[in-house]
Amino acid sequence: MTTNAAHQTHRSSRISSSLDVAEYFAPQPTATAELPDPEPLVRNLTRGVLEVLAGVREVEQLARWLSEDAFRVLVTRANLSARARSARQVAPARPVYSITAVRLCEPADGVVEASAVVTMPTRTRAVAMRLEGRDGRWRATSLALL
Repeated sequence: MTTNAAHQTHRSSRISSSLDVAEYFAPQPTATAELPDPEPLVRNLTRGVLEVLAGVREVEQLARWLSEDAFRVLVTRANLSARARSARQVAPARPVYSITAVRLCEPADGVVEASAVVTMPTRTRAVAMRLEGRDGRWRATSLALL
């Protein structure tokens, strides 16, 4: 083996080992059987999202239950809600609502797709989310308020 070929082999093994290390430290999938019941999280996350959009809770308080993408979507939506409140000159107030139904579906092991129907005095809304089991806990990877 020439010196150049030996260098290439060493370099490729170093790259593959660094990928193994990155995968090792990346969030690890967790089976549904090893996770708690997701319904309380769906209800609490729904409450948190409504309070963030009403301006009475900081979005950072929900960060540990959201993936980066879901967190960014919620931050954007919260900023738009804050701008709308300031344009109308309305102070943030705790929302009045009732979670009337929660539906859960498990399309794959370690994945739950959920929806919550929220009844407010003036309208009814739905919060949809996808939870994935990562590192022994549920984490919302997708979030939508309809």
